[in-house]
Amino acid sequence: MKSLRPCPLFVVRVPAGTSWIRRGVASLMWTGGCVVAALTVPGIAEAMTNMASTSLDQVIINLRNVVIGLLVGLATLFFTIGGVRYILAGGDPGEVEAAKKTLRYGALGYGVAMLAPVLVKILQRIVGA
Repeated sequence: MKSLRPCPLFVVRVPAGTSWIRRGVASLMWTGGCVVAALTVPGIAEAMTNMASTSLDQVIINLRNVVIGLLVGLATLFFTIGGVRYILAGGDPGEVEAAKKTLRYGALGYGVAMLAPVLVKILQRIVGA
């Protein structure tokens, strides 16, 4: 039976010589990112309760709000993970590159979230709402 490997995106290796200051900063950054991600959840839940609407236009707008909330929450989580990985990399080129890749994914998530209103306008024109 094959052993399951963790997703390399969420694995943070802490080098043996990492200072306590670096670990503390990484811990504070991780906690802050988790708090920001958790604060987006009520907005998503509120948008979900408003999904049942009488007009198609309002349903599309509510769906856009839900998607933007999810994307921002995920992008924040990716930025947090990338930042923690970068701080704890300790100069290891492989870890630094993995952290940069995670930060790129977070930036991509924010970019898609900013483009969501434009995509919804295109969808509304296609549907005719």
